[in-house]
Amino acid sequence: MKYQVERLVQAALATLPPDILPADIEPVVSVERTRDPAHGDFATNVALQLAKPARRNPRQLAQSIVDALAPSDLVDKVEIAGPGFINFHLSARAYQEELARIFDLGPAYGYSKRSAGVSTVVEFVSANPTGPLHVGHGRQAALGDALAALLQTQGHDVTREFYYNDAGVQIHNLALSVQARARGLKPGDAGWPDAAYNGEYIQHIADDFLAKKTVHAMDGEPVKATGKVDDLEAIRKFAVGYLRHEQDLDLQKFGVRFDV
Repeated sequence: MKYQVERLVQAALATLPPDILPADIEPVVSVERTRDPAHGDFATNVALQLAKPARRNPRQLAQSIVDALAPSDLVDKVEIAGPGFINFHLSARAYQEELARIFDLGPAYGYSKRSAGVSTVVEFVSANPTGPLHVGHGRQAALGDALAALLQTQGHDVTREFYYNDAGVQIHNLALSVQARARGLKPGDAGWPDAAYNGEYIQHIADDFLAKKTVHAMDGEPVKATGKVDDLEAIRKFAVGYLRHEQDLDLQKFGVRFDV
């Protein structure tokens, strides 16, 4: 129904003469639900947006748009409010037709091809592989996945992306932390790195590295630990693979998938 109101406004704007709306202005119509039902069902601020480039009083421009609106049995009343908002009150027939569409379309109701062919990348969570995921990452997982799903319902070709930052100072500190644990050091001991990660999960990584275990990150090659405590690069690769694997398992259990 919102899009039908948008089309009514767009059609009205297209009929305005150049002395009211100059031909070089390309209006973008945005129709939103009203916050207060007393103000109608939908409203647009297009007159406010166009007033300055058109050099018109916004309420006068709003009146010109309303006068140019084609009759519609879906709209019961149109009124101008405030500095130039245009409010639309839907008719009973509009609600009846929308209810019929809901029953006809069932689970497909609300889906659209409006943005068909638009490629959209949604990057979310993207936690550095330096520790387990926490509730904040869970919030971003839910939000990002919901946004991606919503875009898909409107025709977007969505790619869900998790960006792994597996280089830099934080990853170097992760490797130093695992190396220190592998050497038998603990937080607070002499020789413990100043910027080290102190969580108990670091000990678990160190134990598996010493045991020469293999980890499998979802989108990477298996990483086999060498057990060589002096090989910081081998420790880095294993620690990153270990934590990426842990993150992958958590996200799978949470019901979130990524394409990239």
